[in-house]
Amino acid sequence: MKHDEKNKGTNFNLSLFFTIEFRVFFVIILFSLLAFINTLYFEEVPPILNRGIQPATFPKILLILITLLSSLVYYLSLKRPWDKKDTLEKPFFLTLLFLVLFFFIAIYLDFFLAISIFAFLVSFFWGERRIPYLVLVSLIFPLVVFIFFEMILGLRFPSGIITNFYYR
Repeated sequence: MKHDEKNKGTNFNLSLFFTIEFRVFFVIILFSLLAFINTLYFEEVPPILNRGIQPATFPKILLILITLLSSLVYYLSLKRPWDKKDTLEKPFFLTLLFLVLFFFIAIYLDFFLAISIFAFLVSFFWGERRIPYLVLVSLIFPLVVFIFFEMILGLRFPSGIITNFYYR
């Protein structure tokens, strides 16, 4: 009897758990779960000192979002498998370089400026060539991040060239 005939009638495929897609999904979920468990031990801030949400709330929300998005990517990879490539493409390495550039601009110049430049460069080198859209991304994305942290979370951006205009 052949292997196929022996397993006839079962839809369960063990090879699904050994795909690269599943391994990536599993590592992300495992990391998120361990980090989430770690946030359970954060101390609560007294209401008088609390300027927004509790310190453990934001990481929990972020980890849940990472888990949901990773689940979506894994589900989509089952519908349309990933292309197998031997080497990583140039935009990947440029993005890593831009992260280093982001770090130095954020520390020495301005965090808001660093987000703008990073959004512009990543969008450009990942394929967006329309200048109006690049300008919109480099202006709107930092503004949304700034409003989220300043207004909703009650956290201040670090001082810098642009943020000092707002805080003065």
